[in-house]
Amino acid sequence: MGEFRTLQAYQARYNNPSKMREHNILIINPNSSEPMTNALKPLVEALHYKDTKHTFFTAPSGPKSINNEDDALESSKHCLPALQSSLGQYDGFLVACYSHHPLVPQLKEQAVVKGGSKAVTGIFEASVATALQVIHPDQKFGIVSTGKVWEEILSEAVVGFLGTGERASARFAGVETTGLNAGDLHDAPEEVVRGRMKDAVKRLLRKGDVGAICLGCAGMAGMNEMVREACVEELGEEEGRRVRVVDGVQAGVAWLEGVVRSGI
Repeated sequence: MGEFRTLQAYQARYNNPSKMREHNILIINPNSSEPMTNALKPLVEALHYKDTKHTFFTAPSGPKSINNEDDALESSKHCLPALQSSLGQYDGFLVACYSHHPLVPQLKEQAVVKGGSKAVTGIFEASVATALQVIHPDQKFGIVSTGKVWEEILSEAVVGFLGTGERASARFAGVETTGLNAGDLHDAPEEVVRGRMKDAVKRLLRKGDVGAICLGCAGMAGMNEMVREACVEELGEEEGRRVRVVDGVQAGVAWLEGVVRSGI
């Protein structure tokens, strides 16, 4: 404990609210849909992190739904200029788009972020890392996403993130999609969304011993129960309840919280 002579002294400092600085994490929705940003707020609030302020940013213009890599690149062009003047206000940044979004490395390259060792992650990176840690070594994780185009995009992103060369990790079950875009998840009839989500989950579960399923779109915020229902229907009550459902927004906020507080 370094400078602290006793456990009591250590606890007195770190359990004293007056000595704790409030941290500020910026959660970035890189599409220009305000309702999608608002859907993220209850997920963050449910984590009940004290002494951390969570600020939300919505792209001022650009795509309302990020449906492919071109949309992701275009959205970063609208976000970065609007963010640059305020980057110094925050301790950490979460890019809430489920892709290998270019805004993540772009933020890391900003002088104020790099010089201040500020933490940056995307919900894709956070969810994959979390999934790998919560499953058994013999199990796999998979991703449920929106349009079919994401099957190849996200599969390649997992390979790149894990550094496994040109082939996917044996622990990755793959990507199954709903055929709906991010906007459809909130605008289409609930029975349609529920049916498509559950079908995609069941296809993924049939690929082997899948221990965790990542929600592969920020627009899937709050849809954990749909995934859980599909797991139970496909595997039975006991086994279906054991599958971990990983929300990238919550995984990202939790990771940032740990890094910011520990000063890594």
